[in-house]
Amino acid sequence: MNPLDLLLDPLQYDFVLRALGAATVAAAVCALLSCWLVLIGWSLMGDAVSHAVLPGVVVASIVGLPFAVGALIAGFVAVGAIGVIRDRSRVKEDAAMGIVFTTMFASGLVLISVIPSQTDLQHIIFGDVLGVSNADLLQIGLLSAAVAVTVIVKRRDLTLYAFDAQHAFAIGLSPGRLRALLLAVLAATAVVALQVAGVILVVAMLVIPGATARLLTDRFGRMLVIAPIIAAAAAVVGIYLSFWWDTASGPLVVVVQGAVFAVVWLVSPLRRTGSTGRPRRRAAIVGA
Repeated sequence: MNPLDLLLDPLQYDFVLRALGAATVAAAVCALLSCWLVLIGWSLMGDAVSHAVLPGVVVASIVGLPFAVGALIAGFVAVGAIGVIRDRSRVKEDAAMGIVFTTMFASGLVLISVIPSQTDLQHIIFGDVLGVSNADLLQIGLLSAAVAVTVIVKRRDLTLYAFDAQHAFAIGLSPGRLRALLLAVLAATAVVALQVAGVILVVAMLVIPGATARLLTDRFGRMLVIAPIIAAAAAVVGIYLSFWWDTASGPLVVVVQGAVFAVVWLVSPLRRTGSTGRPRRRAAIVGA
């Protein structure tokens, strides 16, 4: 088989085309948000929100609603609960995230064990990008567009908050509102990636592209371009490899993203600089 056949043969199938579209869009929007998550250090928050949506997905499937509706509601509930525990107790944020996401994830598993016939556990846990319907694709596209427009419009404010929340407050911005906006966008993005990578692996799509781009540039504006390009390319490669190797698509997309990070880490001269100096921070903000 020649290389052209390897490239074109999968495109004869509609499910492959839908999978390519869903994976590419989800990977790109996750990568866009991952730039802020990596800079703020919110990797655990991404993990928490992605796991906490499970009970919402199960409840939505029970009542016959699109699972994105339940996942979105559960994501917002998780974010709100983490904020309430953090702000109104002596419990620190990392502990609050651990408490909320493990409790909600366990609740989802309990619901699935009670009603196993209505819910496919494998598809929720590991994703089912090859089973994406036209309605799912439309839903992923609309949510992704909303997330992308929001973070692009608020790009400078969010970037300033990520680098220096106190400076953002000093010039009249509200760090609390910017934080709430980022958390809301994070919940929506986790829902976008859920069908591609599943509850377990969503956090990988929310962290790896931003971390990879961080190794390639000190300019935040360039990170916002590099990360989505790398993530989208990894999604396409992962879907093609899963088609020819007959393996799970979502996990393979994540494996490709991880492999790209490993290669970049080995060759990047920035991997040991750990540039966190204030002059570079300002430069990055200006270049955002």
